Amino acid sequence: MNGAFLDQIRWGPDGLVPAIAQDASSGQVLMMAWMNRAALAETLASGRAVYWSRSRRTLWPKGETSGHVQRVVEVRLDCDGDALLLKVEQIGGIACHTGRASCFYRRWEDGAWEEVEPVLRDPRELYGDPTP
Repeated sequence: MNGAFLDQIRWGPDGLVPAIAQDASSGQVLMMAWMNRAALAETLASGRAVYWSRSRRTLWPKGETSGHVQRVVEVRLDCDGDALLLKVEQIGGIACHTGRASCFYRRWEDGAWEEVEPVLRDPRELYGDPTP
């Protein structure tokens, strides 16, 4: 695969583009993360979602610690060429590091953010207990 397709994307000044992960079956929006050229190339080559971790400044294969990988079914580029949509099969049903199915678990209600989606699995079980 040559990299010419990467030039069709309007990368931000930081070399990143937002990537929305959506459940391919239900249509539920699972999460938003960032991709750079290497992350997108690896995603397309492997068939598994790989993002760019801005905090760690490294490639982040989704599920590398938790086991909740995203198998990529389809990748789309928006009309402006500056956002990606990944339709995925979310292995294990948990996309969020909080142990929820989706990162979008808070809804604006009556002047406050309310948590409206349950924790499916304790994050300490997914990532290990960081306390000594």
